[in-house]
Amino acid sequence: MRPVTGYAAFEPRGQLRPFEFQRRDLRPDDVAVRVTHVGVCHTDLHAVEGLSTGAPPLVPGHEFTGVVSAVGPEVTALRVGDRVAVGNIVDSCGECGPCLAHRESYCVEFPQLTYGGVDRHDGTPTQGAYSTEYVARDAFVHALPDGLDAAAAAPLMCAGITTWSPIRRAGVGPGQTVGMVGAGGLGHLAVKFAKALGAEVVVFTTSPDKVDDARRLGADDVVLLRDGEAMAARAVSLDVVVDTASAAHDLSPLLRTLRLDGRLVLLGLPERLDVETMALLGRELTVSGSGGTDETREMLAFCAEHGITADVEVLPIAEVDTAFRRLAAGDVRWRFVLDVSA
Repeated sequence: MRPVTGYAAFEPRGQLRPFEFQRRDLRPDDVAVRVTHVGVCHTDLHAVEGLSTGAPPLVPGHEFTGVVSAVGPEVTALRVGDRVAVGNIVDSCGECGPCLAHRESYCVEFPQLTYGGVDRHDGTPTQGAYSTEYVARDAFVHALPDGLDAAAAAPLMCAGITTWSPIRRAGVGPGQTVGMVGAGGLGHLAVKFAKALGAEVVVFTTSPDKVDDARRLGADDVVLLRDGEAMAARAVSLDVVVDTASAAHDLSPLLRTLRLDGRLVLLGLPERLDVETMALLGRELTVSGSGGTDETREMLAFCAEHGITADVEVLPIAEVDTAFRRLAAGDVRWRFVLDVSA
């Protein structure tokens, strides 16, 4: 076994504390990664808040970068010392239709999650990357292209691929107008992707203080959702709307901005969504999941070509609770990343 140290939650809503545990010995197709940077996602916050009383310690972290520290004997694509990145899936059955199509997030046996999941081989719970080392199957460890900063690239492995995948499937490109709802960890990367793909981008937000931020990200227009006149001016003008908002909201005004056969992609998935039935006519509603290994590698190459990374604030991993508190309060532009070596 491989001893590691990390930060774990021991009770619901409790502070994360140092935790020593062990990773498995390498299997033939495994890669061990010395973690250097790990993103702080709302999923991490929710996992800690929802931890059951009496449950085993939970180490969060599912978007990270690092350096290969060891490889199994069957690994050929990666070598010790390579810079790499890993996301929220670290294994899958490899045999079902989605897996054979390299869309492993839809694995019929359910993919193995970076943390909060179950190892497909030995049934042990998976622990995340708020730790000094991680061990994953080689197919899910991606080479990090030269030129991408390791800290700023970490969120690409969750927020990045979550937005990249549906944007690409929607065929976003020159001549299209794309709406982005919410300028947060997901939304700010969606804006960068759509602009780099050649689309005109309109950001919708409820926060006047995010207008300037959205324009700095590259938005061609920013519309306040509560401004009825501005929303009416955007009626039937968009080809795609990517909704990253996690709070309950009404979809009807957004649907009215879409042209015939326009597409609304839901990524935030709040607990409740309201919609008027008539607003659905002539539109396509898509609930999208994250991408697979092929799309992840495509995204990383595109980011390297266009110089795209997340806008991050880096904190030492010992300040993880500060990151959690500020994330819960919405006090971040746009993603926290923990420096594991600090």
